[in-house]
Amino acid sequence: MLSQSLRGYSLILASASPRRAQFLRDLNLPFEVRIKQTDEHYPKDLKGAEIPLYIAQEKAHAFSGEITEKEILITADTLIWFEGKAIGKPKDYADAMATLKAFSGKTHEVITAVCLKGKEQQRAFYESTLVTFSALTPEMIDYYLTHYQPFDKAGSYGIQEWIGAVGITQIKGSYNNVVGFPTQRFWKELTEMIASQAI
Repeated sequence: MLSQSLRGYSLILASASPRRAQFLRDLNLPFEVRIKQTDEHYPKDLKGAEIPLYIAQEKAHAFSGEITEKEILITADTLIWFEGKAIGKPKDYADAMATLKAFSGKTHEVITAVCLKGKEQQRAFYESTLVTFSALTPEMIDYYLTHYQPFDKAGSYGIQEWIGAVGITQIKGSYNNVVGFPTQRFWKELTEMIASQAI
């Protein structure tokens, strides 16, 4: 098991997301949280998955020179790609309302990129999930935004919350990826990284 293979190694989660921390706990992986403020701007020529991959690796780069031989840093970034545009976290209520109105009755792509950084090796990967909303009324959106205030979430919603239960008709791909962390792919990549002995 991965938890046994990790003996002697320390996992560091460089994220303030309570959802990502919970996923690691659900995987029975011990970890500590270390946070650094990083600039999440990216080159404007990047598209789709290139954007969260770039940001996740920039978050890891902020720890360069600080990772020891027995530490593995985990960084991540989630982005929504919709009609050729990147949709991040909303600026405010009005921005969130406009975003969810745009998603109503349509399909968007949720992309989460993860970077695993050891002293000698770095791996970056991503997962993509397609999410389809039913028609959302302004009253539904207002209720959700007022009661759940998802202003810290990419795309202005959390699939695990009320809006996901009543408004999402289909997902194609990893559910956990939409929540913010592709657990199955993470497990696979971390297992391979440990097995390579080149951390």
